Amino acid sequence: MAAKRFIVTGGAGFIGSALVRSILRETDASVLVVDKLTYAGNLESLKEVGVSPWAAPDYECDAPDPVPSRCQFLQADICDIGAMTAAFEVYCPDAIFHLAAESHVDRSIDGPGEFIRTNVTGTAILLQAALAYWRNLPEDGEGPTRKSFRFQHISTDEVYGSLGEDGFFTEKTPYAPHSPYSASKAASDHLVRAWHDTYGLPVLITNCSNNYGPYHFPEKLIPLVILNCLDGKPLPVYGKGANVRDWLYVDDHAAALRLVNEKGVPGETYNVGGHNERTNLEVVQTVCRILDELRPRESGKYEELITYVADRPGHDLRYAIDPSKLMNELGWKPQENFDTGIRKTVQWYLDNEWWWKPIREKKYSGERLGKSI
Repeated sequence: MAAKRFIVTGGAGFIGSALVRSILRETDASVLVVDKLTYAGNLESLKEVGVSPWAAPDYECDAPDPVPSRCQFLQADICDIGAMTAAFEVYCPDAIFHLAAESHVDRSIDGPGEFIRTNVTGTAILLQAALAYWRNLPEDGEGPTRKSFRFQHISTDEVYGSLGEDGFFTEKTPYAPHSPYSASKAASDHLVRAWHDTYGLPVLITNCSNNYGPYHFPEKLIPLVILNCLDGKPLPVYGKGANVRDWLYVDDHAAALRLVNEKGVPGETYNVGGHNERTNLEVVQTVCRILDELRPRESGKYEELITYVADRPGHDLRYAIDPSKLMNELGWKPQENFDTGIRKTVQWYLDNEWWWKPIREKKYSGERLGKSI
């Protein structure tokens, strides 16, 4: 049987690149990475697997092995219907993992328009391109078929809103987004379901908890704290640091996405969570303690850098996911808990200054975002 071909949108981003590395490491499949390379997209995150440009006109769909190397790259905007149509029709994927999105809540507060454009309009355009491609596939047989094709949409637990002190998000939890980011992702989830219910497109949806791990753009809490510690900068904690998140190591998430693609039932949603709830303050303190051990300050402890700042507008109190459906029906199990994963993460940033230093110097130096209401 011929090796599968996957399209991964947003494949140069944090979760997307982890998925691409996982596919190439654990399977014999090939991948076409589609990424606009906005501020958070970084081909350096795929350096270890090797990436070559995709020259679409050179390939024929019926060739026995039309991809000369296993990881190709197409720089394109998912809002470009021509580019997305070509990606499907020429690359002929067995499935698409759709991760391309604007993803930072603070940035969505400052500029919601780009979130609507990419996350909502872009998803609709991608669905249209996928639908046209899927309709022209053979019903069955070798290679991509209508029966085997999957459109897999990767979303967030933030679409469910905020939890109190008890309870968990499940696949049945009503949507109640509170930020422009989560509202745009909720809209994209609804679009994907609509294309399944209306047109029969075989879709899969996953909603995940907060990811962390290597190659994480340093606007997010954990890499921001690590790098601010190393630079001796203040460690900003919103409000009292009491907001709770369920943390998921990014490689465990990548494994879950591959499993859902292989075994998931079209039309179904699967929640992916780590059962690792921590307050934001606990996360910051944990990073500080690990760095006290691995790279001590010349004087004092890293916790002395903690600075409490005005809370984020509309800041949800608590997220926590129940991944029972994914675990019981598909057999997924995370390999890392928060204690093991956060130590690996801190060590990775200590060992890989080559990756994050240019970002801190040229793209994002740690300034506060999302203060406007």
